[in-house]
Amino acid sequence: MASQVFSPFTLRGMTVKNRIVMSPMLMYRGQEDGRINEYIYAHYAARALGGAGMLGTEVIAVEARGRISPNDLGLWEDGQIEGLKRITDFAHLCGAKMFAQLAHAGRKSHLSDTAVAASAIAYDDTLGAPAEMTAEDIAALIDNYRRATRRALAAGFDAIEIHAANGYLLHSFLAPCANTRTDAYGGSPENRMRLPLEIVAAVRAEMPADMPLLYRIVAQDFGADGVTLDEAITLARALKEQGVDLIDTQTGNILPGYEGPVYPGYQTPYGTRIKEATGLAAGATGSIASIDLAEYLVASGQADLLMMGRALLRDPFWPIRAAREAGEEVSFPIPTYARATGPFARGF
Repeated sequence: MASQVFSPFTLRGMTVKNRIVMSPMLMYRGQEDGRINEYIYAHYAARALGGAGMLGTEVIAVEARGRISPNDLGLWEDGQIEGLKRITDFAHLCGAKMFAQLAHAGRKSHLSDTAVAASAIAYDDTLGAPAEMTAEDIAALIDNYRRATRRALAAGFDAIEIHAANGYLLHSFLAPCANTRTDAYGGSPENRMRLPLEIVAAVRAEMPADMPLLYRIVAQDFGADGVTLDEAITLARALKEQGVDLIDTQTGNILPGYEGPVYPGYQTPYGTRIKEATGLAAGATGSIASIDLAEYLVASGQADLLMMGRALLRDPFWPIRAAREAGEEVSFPIPTYARATGPFARGF
């Protein structure tokens, strides 16, 4: 039977050559001005050469105070476009697509003197309490997402992802334990969902109609008064109405540590549940490292794309090995890489 992992997939007007996606992973290796350097360029270039169908960036801050570390990438000013375009241009030469993950760290920012969040509640004992965002802060944030989207388009990205999970700013608005506001952005589930939905609307309005919009959603929090699966499904339905095309599902992390079960593909069931309830495409995440599991998730309809992180950190050329194991003959950016997919033979 033909490999499902190495079959193409179309999302709006974008078609990826296979289902392997490099999941967004923080490198903390950029410059303090939010621009790329040779380390960052080589990191993405290696995975593009390795044959992944699409690459997701690490978090790209929409404003300087939205960085997690001083070395995060940014799109809060025009000078940051050129370096990212260098990466997308190379990815396109390799036949890969790229999406920019736009984000704001919120109360998890280690730039503690400028950190802001839904409420003045510290993430842990090491980070100070952030300032509660004012109405003016929120309006400026939405505008910064708009501006960052325009810059991402200028940088040549094929899709945009909004990061609203893993304890960062938008997640803190969604979770009652981190949001004690009494205005229109706090209290009821509808109010807590307001800011993510406003940002989605602002970003979608800046994007071409045929460009996909992805959303990293938190499906459930553990051991805290956080997001529930029912709330996540309600939010996902609203996201679909506003033009989101695919959910990239995460769980936990509104508080330090992770209390959920961990096993190969452990995040996938949550994404599958949201996919079944909404009809949104889903990216499978959570320690996916074998071609057998990858084939099962796609062939069974549980996922449409495979958001792979650590597996591609360990081996940028995982797709080459996976193609061999799947018995597939696929083209690679450097054709002689195909030598690695066949039986071992000594010589040239």
